[in-house]
Amino acid sequence: MRWTRTAGRALLAATVLLSGCASTGGDAADGRSDSRRGPLTFATAGDLTSYLRPLLADWNRARPQERVTLVELPDSADESRAQMITELRSQAGRYDLLNIDVAWTSEFAAAGWIAPLERDRFPLKSFLPPVVGTATYAGKLYAVPYVTNAGMLYYRKDLLELEGERPPHTWAELERQARTIAPKHGLDGYAGQFLPYEGLTVNAAEMVYSAGGSILGEEGEQVTVDSDAARTGIGLLTRGVRDGWIPRKALTYKEEESRRAFQGGRLLFLRNWPYAFAGAAGKDSKVAGKFGVVPLPGNGGSGTSVLGGSNLAVGARTAHPASAKDLITYLTSEPVQRRVLTEGALPPVRASLYRDAELVRRFPYLPALRSSVLTAAPRPKSPRYDQVSLTVQAVVQDAMAQRQGAEMAIRRLAAELSAITHPG
Repeated sequence: MRWTRTAGRALLAATVLLSGCASTGGDAADGRSDSRRGPLTFATAGDLTSYLRPLLADWNRARPQERVTLVELPDSADESRAQMITELRSQAGRYDLLNIDVAWTSEFAAAGWIAPLERDRFPLKSFLPPVVGTATYAGKLYAVPYVTNAGMLYYRKDLLELEGERPPHTWAELERQARTIAPKHGLDGYAGQFLPYEGLTVNAAEMVYSAGGSILGEEGEQVTVDSDAARTGIGLLTRGVRDGWIPRKALTYKEEESRRAFQGGRLLFLRNWPYAFAGAAGKDSKVAGKFGVVPLPGNGGSGTSVLGGSNLAVGARTAHPASAKDLITYLTSEPVQRRVLTEGALPPVRASLYRDAELVRRFPYLPALRSSVLTAAPRPKSPRYDQVSLTVQAVVQDAMAQRQGAEMAIRRLAAELSAITHPG
């Protein structure tokens, strides 16, 4: 999956690009010293650093006076967020640039931890349109999309073709195929990420969105989940466990457990992120050459994925905002975005790369991913997102575990979310 440019070619491209950043940034274009420029500290989750280091090494060679020091936080999103918040609350101004999960933008902006940005400073029109929405709060741009992600449906192409079927376009089709085809071949029907953690929030939101509903509105000030659409979406998950085409063991799955189940030939359908493609197509996979990937199904047609990925935000207390903004420009440039995909195997935000013939040959899922991203939606925006997510997880887990019906679960979810959005 990984492809690396020669060192000379990468350095040449980076040098040309970084020279361009210096001349177009507008803060020190005449070469004079600028107190808004200087060394940077860049905080990011540790699981992203393997491909980031070469990118930042190119920057540091070209701009030694604006050298970037990478701070590696834990791989776990929850632990990474907690450490970022602890540092930001201290008001020490240690973090100049932060690589934040797309779901944190509203929370960090509302708290005043990240600075608003000028829209015309960044190439937002060259990005896939939905990703820009993850970087805004209260009508202002508070971050710049860096990498994106969307859920997709992995399916056993060989078995569906054997049965004369096509991949499902609706949830009703998936349910029928999971109930009838999977048992004939000794497989479980469908799984996603159903352990009570952030993955369950994503899976639940996708079901609600795909049925035409929503969870919160008005930047988290309005609870909208008490709807027929939400009951339909969550009801399908609860019915799947009850009727057996979602195996009960899937209630313990996160991304890796579900990936291994599909890759091991135990599932007919899997909802997962694009990263799972490499393992499923690998030499040790039992489904290599036997599976396909399509956008998620919906209630009456194509579904709606939740947008994943991360955004780049400038710390509100940085001493060098001009350098931080130039670093964002560099990391979101087309040459670097190409490297994000080819060296980091992460979906870029630049729209042109999804139609690049060479990249599509190397990453065959790109067309399906593009379709998924273009119809995707952000997670519920809220300055109290952590509480919102924990509530969704708890309620949906109870429903899927058959401790509560979908009707009562949605009523409970609406009540608990109302208490979060309007405390007191």
